[in-house]
Amino acid sequence: MIGVPFHRNSARRAPESDRRRALPGEGDPTRLDAGRWRAALPEDAWPADFPTDGAVWRRDVFAVAARWRMRRATSRQLLAAVLMWSQGSAKHGRRQALRILANDPTGHRLDTALSRLRSTDPTISDMRTAFLRLRTDCRLEHLESDAATQLLYFAGYRRGGPGVQPLMLDAGIAGRLPVDAGVTSQANRGTSLEWIRWICWAAAQAGEECEPELIEMDLATGGLRYGAPAEDGLVGLPRQVNRRWIRAGGS
Repeated sequence: MIGVPFHRNSARRAPESDRRRALPGEGDPTRLDAGRWRAALPEDAWPADFPTDGAVWRRDVFAVAARWRMRRATSRQLLAAVLMWSQGSAKHGRRQALRILANDPTGHRLDTALSRLRSTDPTISDMRTAFLRLRTDCRLEHLESDAATQLLYFAGYRRGGPGVQPLMLDAGIAGRLPVDAGVTSQANRGTSLEWIRWICWAAAQAGEECEPELIEMDLATGGLRYGAPAEDGLVGLPRQVNRRWIRAGGS
C-alpha cells in the first residue's frame, strides 16, 4: 500500500471549506472512510490525487474523468472513483465495489465500453453505444444499470456544452419523472431507449442557459422544479430555471 495520509475518522468529517468543491445545485458530498477504501481497493484501481478527507464531491470524480480522457487515469480508476462517490457511505459499498472491479481485472471491457466517450463532444449515438456495451458484450457482473448510468455521466458529461448530455438515472429519479420524460416505469429505466428519452427530455428542460445535470440534481433531491405533480394534486414549484444555477463553472 502506498503511504497516503488520511485524516482520523475521515468518514465523519466534512470540513466547511469542502463546500467550495461543490458544483452548482449539488447537495451534500458522499461520506466515506477513505483509509479503509484505500486499503481495500486493488493497487491499480486507486485514483491518483483522490481526496482523503472523507468527503467526495462530484467535482472530485470529474477530475478523475478529465485525466481519464487524457489517458492519465485508467478506466478502472474512473470506475473506482464513481463507486466511491455512489456507494462510499453504503454498509457493503467496498465489498460491492471489489466484486465489480474483480469482474474486469485488466479494464479491457471498460475501455471498450467507454471508448467513444473520450471524444471532445460525444454524440447521442456514442452515449447509447456506451450504454448498450455496458449492458451486453462489455457487461460487468454486479454493475447494475443505475451504476452504469453514473459511470456514463462522469465519463461523458461536458459542462458548458449545448445539447444532450449523459445523466444518471436511478429508481428515485425515475419515480419523480413526469410522463412526458418518456420513462414508462422504474423497471424500464435500465433500457437504452428509455435512458435516451430521459436525457433528451432533460436537455429540453434545460434549454440554452441551464446545465442538464441540474435537472437530474433537482429530481435526485425531490423534484420540486421538474418532478411530476404530487398525487394529492399539490404541484411543486414552477418548472423554471433557477438563475443561480446558470452556466456556473466546473470541472
